[in-house]
Amino acid sequence: MALVDTREVSAGLAGMSGLNALRQIGLMIGLAASVAIGVSVVLWSWTPNYGVLYGALEEQDVSTVLDALRQNGIEAKLDEATGAVLVPKGSVHEARIKLAAMGLPKGVSAGFDSLEEKSSFGVSQFMEKARYQRAMEIELARTISSLSNVKNARVHLAVPRQSVFVRNRKKASASVVVDLFPGRNLESGQVSAIAHMVSSSIPDLDISNVTVVDQKGNLLTSGTNNLQVAQTGAQFDYIKKFEQAYTDRIERLLEPILGAESVRAQVTADIDFTVSEQTQESFNPDAPALRSDQTTVEQTTGAVAGGVPGALSNQPPGAGSTAPVATGAGAEAADGGGPKSSHRREIRNYELDKTISHTRFSMGRLKRLSVAVVVDDKVVEVDGNPVRRSRTPEELDRLSNLIKEAVGFDAQRGDTVNVMNSSFTLPPPPEPLPEVPLWEQPWVLDIGKKLIGAVLVLVMLFGVLKPIMRSLATQSNELTTVNAAAGITAGGAEGMAEDTVTLGAPNAQAAGQEIPAIAAPGSYEQNLQTANKAVEQDPKLVAQVVKNWVANDG
Repeated sequence: MALVDTREVSAGLAGMSGLNALRQIGLMIGLAASVAIGVSVVLWSWTPNYGVLYGALEEQDVSTVLDALRQNGIEAKLDEATGAVLVPKGSVHEARIKLAAMGLPKGVSAGFDSLEEKSSFGVSQFMEKARYQRAMEIELARTISSLSNVKNARVHLAVPRQSVFVRNRKKASASVVVDLFPGRNLESGQVSAIAHMVSSSIPDLDISNVTVVDQKGNLLTSGTNNLQVAQTGAQFDYIKKFEQAYTDRIERLLEPILGAESVRAQVTADIDFTVSEQTQESFNPDAPALRSDQTTVEQTTGAVAGGVPGALSNQPPGAGSTAPVATGAGAEAADGGGPKSSHRREIRNYELDKTISHTRFSMGRLKRLSVAVVVDDKVVEVDGNPVRRSRTPEELDRLSNLIKEAVGFDAQRGDTVNVMNSSFTLPPPPEPLPEVPLWEQPWVLDIGKKLIGAVLVLVMLFGVLKPIMRSLATQSNELTTVNAAAGITAGGAEGMAEDTVTLGAPNAQAAGQEIPAIAAPGSYEQNLQTANKAVEQDPKLVAQVVKNWVANDG
């Protein structure tokens, strides 16, 4: 069964021809508007729901991304108001994966590649430096964007013009803005690495003059300007990692024995970050070594000068008092019996075993270790039912010995290990993940749009078009009846006494009224009475009949 009967359509067109020109134009405009609205509703219902693929892209990336999506068979369009790239919601993740495989979007323009372009002859030195600085900023942004947590980055360099005078020179500075992926953040070590990388890439750029800011405006380099604060933060991180390493070692050792959720451990480490140096010199007296030996002996034989010192003692004897010189044995006796003198001196140098040691104690020495471990009760089955029981002191001692071996317990250092048994409170069961409501599913929205479009089209057909066509068809029938009645009445006036016609309109019939039949032409008074009654009951119909008579008779 058709939605609109063809007979009603043809009758409606015939009825439309009986209207005046103004009403025909209004009716045609209404029908055209209804058809346009119906077509718009159908197109809207079959148009897919678009989602944002990328909110804002660089101008050079927009056309590349759109071409890549169309080559992969993904419908895409550009939002002129915001500049966002839109794709159907069901294809957002697929489009991002395909674009990532193609290395799109690039996000930044050419860096040092732009320097390969031929510059014009009249380019000034200032423009050359500006182009080089811009290329350096782009290259640094590319390097920072290669980090896993960074989505995009921008670098701004402030490199002042250096003076020939050393005292008038200014240091360079840099600002880095990082756009992080949702749910990601940068650790202090990563921020420090970015600052070091930028400062190492620019001459005369100190790390204290590098500022790193995230997309929310949070300053990430607050601790790098103060060296002591930065060192304190690094020491705290080192202690945390050290304690966590010992905690994980204890839990990995005890979990296979006690259960995955039956042990909790905490380790506190006292670490000395003082850097000290010591020089020591030691001697070994038990192992001397002779280095040098020097002996000096002096002997004197003969008379020894005596008397009172002076000129008289040094004068030679007189001529008559010279004693004869003894010869032979007498002379020997005289020599042997003279006075003698002897002097001996000996010098010996010894070297002792000497040791010189220089010791430099490294920072981060472990001074003391404290370990606290809490274990849960053990669960045993009694008559098929689980029963919790406390652990015995022997079991706790065995666990304590295992922990001491695992952490390298040293009593002389002052280490302590404390193992305690306690009943753990069972955690509540995890709540199930919330399911996505049915009305938020993409396919539900598509089906809903199609159903709404179909309902609106049916309303337009049955609520607007069909009543209009039916009204026009009814009016066409009325005109046909009036024309037929007018023709028969005129024929009866000419002598057709046998025929009678009933002038009845749908409105009169619906109201229960009936116009009396026109009698034979011979009864003039009856015809006149009938005509008067028809005029009183339905003057419009009578006027239409008279109009048709005039039109037919000329």
